[in-house]
Amino acid sequence: MEIKKKDIRALTKEQLRNFFVEQKDKAFRGNQVYEWLWQKSAYSFDVMTNLSKETRNMLEDNFVINHIKVDQMQRSSDGTIKNAVRLHDGLVVESVLIPTASRTTACVSSQVGCSLDCKFCATSRLKRMRNLNPDEIYDQVVAIDNESRLYFDRPLSNIVFMGMGEPLMNYNNVLKAIDKITSPEGLGMSPKRIVVSTSGVPKMIRKMADEEVKFGLAVSLHSAIDEVRTSIMPFNATFPLKDLREALEYWYSKTKNRITYEYVVWEGINDTREAVDALVKFCKFAPSKVNIIEYNPIDDGEFQQASHTAVDMYKNILEKNGITVTVRRSRGKDIDAACGQLANKDA
Repeated sequence: MEIKKKDIRALTKEQLRNFFVEQKDKAFRGNQVYEWLWQKSAYSFDVMTNLSKETRNMLEDNFVINHIKVDQMQRSSDGTIKNAVRLHDGLVVESVLIPTASRTTACVSSQVGCSLDCKFCATSRLKRMRNLNPDEIYDQVVAIDNESRLYFDRPLSNIVFMGMGEPLMNYNNVLKAIDKITSPEGLGMSPKRIVVSTSGVPKMIRKMADEEVKFGLAVSLHSAIDEVRTSIMPFNATFPLKDLREALEYWYSKTKNRITYEYVVWEGINDTREAVDALVKFCKFAPSKVNIIEYNPIDDGEFQQASHTAVDMYKNILEKNGITVTVRRSRGKDIDAACGQLANKDA
């Protein structure tokens, strides 16, 4: 009977050291392998050239490296790059590189499909098939860092968890991935350059606050009126705005990190003065800023981008109330790489 090989990147450094001791070898071999797996992002045991051929064969017999493969890379007219990433079991997720004059940002996925049911998002129409493992999240970042160096001659500067999936529904794996990304033994990136975007899971926001994480938090809000938010994000019935607000207050009290609200203004849904006033009130309980995002249609026409007049109304009223607001143009629309468009159309 064939022995099922273990995923070597599921092991800690200590477990790797112990494995080599059990093999009557030196514990420091575990350190060497760990460095190859994380700092050097080795995709096979053959490239581990400071190990003997015999040791590499022994690793091959016992373990597997479930490395991702960029199946397809598309480049937008604005420079944005979208990767269709094939996982070891054949499933596909998408990740995006967003370049600007001063930075390159990786938008990474945390689930195959999504656990939630936001009506305006293409990803929510895919059933959630599984959570991504920490190494699969890490590999997306490595792939985009390589592309950033190749096409823009600079390393990746920022990471946002705004791709496919709800990060807080894959909490442990997302935090393990961030730990590896920020570790000197991994990519060594600053946690201050990482933002986790959630649709709002109060219990998990509190858990993050208790763990005193150092990365930023963004909330996909889109309405500060419960009835409206539930109509476009049905899970809001389970996690109402009162609970979300209390969790965010708690987050700020523990981390002192300003909260970012991601907000799309749609015609006939939240383009009223009442909607703006509710948002202003919601922003007041903790320091925050608002990103108003251009809407990217997903075929059926139920949601339409609001007029420039409505967006200007939001901007003016928020600024008059001392709230920082940025109106963001979407990037990568021509390759379905913009916010809410990731849906594995070409997989």
